[in-house]
Amino acid sequence: MIGVQFNVGKTRDALREAIGLLQDMTPVYEDVAEYMTEKTRQRFISGKAPDGTAWARKSEATLARYKRLGYGNLSKPLIGPLKALSRQIVTFVSKDGVVIGSSQIYARVMQEGAVKGAFGTDSRGRPVPWGRIPAREWLGISPSEGTDIVEIVEEHLGRKLNV
Repeated sequence: MIGVQFNVGKTRDALREAIGLLQDMTPVYEDVAEYMTEKTRQRFISGKAPDGTAWARKSEATLARYKRLGYGNLSKPLIGPLKALSRQIVTFVSKDGVVIGSSQIYARVMQEGAVKGAFGTDSRGRPVPWGRIPAREWLGISPSEGTDIVEIVEEHLGRKLNV
């Protein structure tokens, strides 16, 4: 008769540590939030959606309005006079996940677009918005970012497991 005996103490301890990390992944999600916030800010510089497609250009009417109001040449899509959308990316991190977005009232319209008059009319009877706003997807995760997020998780697990 042949007997084999395994000492699984270290393995069991490592698995317990991993389970502990998986019950509260706040540190992992904090790193993911930081990473995705930076990637999202970079989209405003590149003018590209997570899938790599270029954002629609601003209309000539919008560019003329900016000039008329004294804002100069703000030709980059989604960059307005205050640059609020790109500067005010917010995150919410908990032990269960991370949410990335914006507190700007117009953020969803910039992400999804809107047709002329989609929100009714103003006090003078003019359509709101006053023209079609094309969707310019600025939130999302590209395939390479998804891979990077997996690597962030693996790095945290590796540190916990001393791998």
